[in-house]
Amino acid sequence: MVPTRHFFADAWEQLRREASAIGRSASNAAHRQGPERDTLVQALKAAGAAIAAWAVAGWWLKAPMALMAPWTAMALVDVTVYRSLRVGLQQLAVIVAGTLAASFAMVLTDGNTMSAMALALPLLTLFGTYRRFGTQGFYGASSALFVITYGSYQPAQIGHRLLETAIGAGIGIAVNALVLPPVHLRDVREQLQRLGNESADLLESMARTMREDADWGVGEAEEWYDRAGRLESVLAAVAEARQWSMESSKFNPGSYFRRTVQPPPVETDEEWRTVVMHLVAATRTLASAVREHADLTAPTGPFSSALADVAKQAARICRADAIALQPAKTHSDAVKKEREEACEDALRAYEKLRDGFSRERGLAAAVSGGLLVETRQLLEALIRG
Repeated sequence: MVPTRHFFADAWEQLRREASAIGRSASNAAHRQGPERDTLVQALKAAGAAIAAWAVAGWWLKAPMALMAPWTAMALVDVTVYRSLRVGLQQLAVIVAGTLAASFAMVLTDGNTMSAMALALPLLTLFGTYRRFGTQGFYGASSALFVITYGSYQPAQIGHRLLETAIGAGIGIAVNALVLPPVHLRDVREQLQRLGNESADLLESMARTMREDADWGVGEAEEWYDRAGRLESVLAAVAEARQWSMESSKFNPGSYFRRTVQPPPVETDEEWRTVVMHLVAATRTLASAVREHADLTAPTGPFSSALADVAKQAARICRADAIALQPAKTHSDAVKKEREEACEDALRAYEKLRDGFSRERGLAAAVSGGLLVETRQLLEALIRG
């Protein structure tokens, strides 16, 4: 009974966290610019494109397979205009191939559904794996299923299907390009700001706990290690945002009509990658030292206190870097001065940490030595950045 009770408690806690995250996303979409609002806009545009495509193909033209138009239109409202165009061409190519192959199979089998499927689908599913089609390769086989199951393989019916697909593609691309076209230049800056703020939060938590709680142990260290590891997912989001930002400027009228701020140079990503790498290494060392049955020993109180001072100053640098990424404050003298002072204070704190290392003995010295190296490299990466 106890394991069952724990299972339901864990499941309820997971649902609570998920509901809280959804609530935060909804609030962000409603109150501020950002990825959440972009997602909302793109979702509404996809729905609008589908409705418009049905209005043209189903209501106005009364096409026999009007479903193809909204289906295609909705799929082509993508994260960038360039991707909409590329995906539109890919999808059109595979749908044409699937429709023609299915029609040919129906003619060869004299309209026998099972035989036509056996003839066409293996070839089309293999054809859809061609890398140039990307994720659109699936539509070749699915469009063939429409042809075969509905038995609509006469030339006029094929022409209608291709026309409906073209209508949907045109409307989807037009909606994406002309109605609040997505421009992702902001996303790189926002993800880098998130890296700076979350790194600062982690370092401040470490400094506060090491300074105020003499009994900190495995729970706190494991949490720090987990939070440092999560920063790697933010790095991945930065890389994805870089790719989107390059695509955003291609064939996108929004990039010309909207006043946009260029993202930070790509070298910034690598600097933060180095910072995260050393944060992960330092927190891993701490977590390994305080785990039960560990072969290592956590640093003594004086060394932990000196390490807390270094973490506090490193957090100031991270926070200043995050503020500097805000367009209005990029060249702020106050931010630059705060960063310079934080760098100087961090180096002084590191000197005290190094002096304290000489008093460590035994296995604690081994852990402290690893932390000393990682801390120095972390500071070098932050100061150089």
